[in-house]
Amino acid sequence: MALAIGLLIPLLGTMLGAAFVFLMKDEMSPRLQKSLLGFASGVMVAASVWSLLIPAMEMEEAKGVWSVFPAAVGFLLGMGFLLLIDELTPHLHIGTDKPEGPRSHLSRTAMLALAVTIHNLPEGMAVGVVFAGAENGAAGLSLASALAVSIGIAIQNVPEGAIISMPMRAAGNSKWRSFVIGSLSGAVEPIGGLAVVLLASLMTPVLPYMLAFAAGAMFYVVVEELIPEASEGEHSNLSTIGFAIGFVLMMVLDVVMG
Repeated sequence: MALAIGLLIPLLGTMLGAAFVFLMKDEMSPRLQKSLLGFASGVMVAASVWSLLIPAMEMEEAKGVWSVFPAAVGFLLGMGFLLLIDELTPHLHIGTDKPEGPRSHLSRTAMLALAVTIHNLPEGMAVGVVFAGAENGAAGLSLASALAVSIGIAIQNVPEGAIISMPMRAAGNSKWRSFVIGSLSGAVEPIGGLAVVLLASLMTPVLPYMLAFAAGAMFYVVVEELIPEASEGEHSNLSTIGFAIGFVLMMVLDVVMG
């Protein structure tokens, strides 16, 4: 029961953010968007460090200096995996007109959906692998800390849902269509999380690698997408403030609930 709730909480955060399309008449202001992008970056970085990389090393503590090896290898594999998906999948980011990846005949909406899927997959993996670690009694991980990760991802999914649904509305889609598309953008998270939980239950010895893998995947999204979008143009200082707030919030959640 706790697992099901933990996997669904991030999706609820996305749906709440997507619902902003019913409350806001105009397109999201650049200042707010920059702040929210920075906030999401801070949450993801803190979750990667406190909830994934540190537990991965604590699980291998008995190996001494070699305890860092699984975390290092898993982190690089996670970065490489997302890089590969980014290169092989045709997708289009919000606010741009130039598709990335191989050429295709997919519609603009389909490529936007693929971009969001690439973005959200690491978050679902992170929630799933932390719950898997907690269920397997991994050092440094508890059900409370897993729930903290789920809540933290859900909080940063609120602005993400709004960032997706609001431009869809501004592009001429109806409010309900924009809400549904924004909400569905988070559907990959519980699916990815459940897949990781099932895999981890069969491969407990590689759990430290999987924790670090999820961290690397999330770092890729932050460095490749969120920070560049938040830093370009005016009001980049707002994204820096948002990053600090998101990082501290996630760190506090992990320590207090962990």
